Amino acid sequence: MTSLMDEIVSGGRGAADNPQFPHAPAGWTPQAAREAAAKEGLELSDEHWEVLRALQGYYARHASGVVNVRALHDALEEKFHRSGGLRRLYLLFPAGPVAQGCRMAGLKAPAGATDRGFGSVA
Repeated sequence: MTSLMDEIVSGGRGAADNPQFPHAPAGWTPQAAREAAAKEGLELSDEHWEVLRALQGYYARHASGVVNVRALHDALEEKFHRSGGLRRLYLLFPAGPVAQGCRMAGLKAPAGATDRGFGSVA
């Protein structure tokens, strides 16, 4: 079954050409996100795409400074509170909504988002 988001992002269009991802980093495409997700055993749903847009928007708003992992974590909790908050986001991104989500969104995870000894901490 093809979702509405799949139809919107299909065709490998660049982020600059895709109004669904107005804050996507240069060179990022929805196809790149699908490929990254597949490598990690995920199939992106509409909920995943919503999180990726939120991450890209957050980074765009904080482009002038360093992104703080705790502040980003809190922003995701607040934005997705009604749909289950971080508990739901960890179901979508089992390796961590910040670390794994940033990889799918074409963003560099903030310092402290991953701990190679223990996995994702954000």
